Amino acid sequence: MCRPTTWLLGGLFGLMWVIPVLMTPTTLAQCKSLKTLETKLTDRRRNFKHNFPINYTIKVHYEEIFKLCNISRLRVRVVDLEEGDLQDVWLLVNQEVLKRILRVLPERHPSYKYTSDLEDLFRKIQQVFPPQSDEREPPERIEEIYNRVKEPNSKGWRFVTPKSLLDNCYRTMHCLFKNCFPSEDGEQDCECTSLPYYISCLLLPLTSYLYPNLSMLAISQEHKPTQLVWHVVSIVSLQCL
Repeated sequence: MCRPTTWLLGGLFGLMWVIPVLMTPTTLAQCKSLKTLETKLTDRRRNFKHNFPINYTIKVHYEEIFKLCNISRLRVRVVDLEEGDLQDVWLLVNQEVLKRILRVLPERHPSYKYTSDLEDLFRKIQQVFPPQSDEREPPERIEEIYNRVKEPNSKGWRFVTPKSLLDNCYRTMHCLFKNCFPSEDGEQDCECTSLPYYISCLLLPLTSYLYPNLSMLAISQEHKPTQLVWHVVSIVSLQCL
């Protein structure tokens, strides 16, 4: 009687270890690819800062500047958002970013091969990503990001250094794939509450949001410039929530 009981207890303890692994949203293959990417990104400073002119920038969509702040904002604002939605956005955005960097680099540039290798790594990561369910549509805001990233005539262009784009990739990767990058305290800080975050919010491309209403605001507040200023400030504040 003792031996079967021992086997049963051993089996139960084994299941306690196996079940969490099976239920983990990121697979072992995915984590292996992401860790390879993490190692590769440690050279981004040398390749994207030292090999480029000072303050050299490339043109990208606003949505391609995917920071921890954007993750926090989407989690607060988007209903029915799943972690897989954010991971898919991360994958798409960084694939597009690498394409834009490669377009401006001649093949003889010292960082061309490094960037091309990163692009190949992202293709491998995409292959091990869990497939999207046909029974569920992504939230509308996520669909908008997909469409705007693919839009060639977007009005929300920004000029950003290649290194800062890869810095964003590195930080958001650790936030969105916690199972692959466990921290010492068991948690990654994905919140963006620092002063630079609010400063960056002030630099958002508000033209599409603000300009259609600005002329009407100016007319209605023609003799009240202070109130007009507060209208503008309130719009900016909403963007930073």
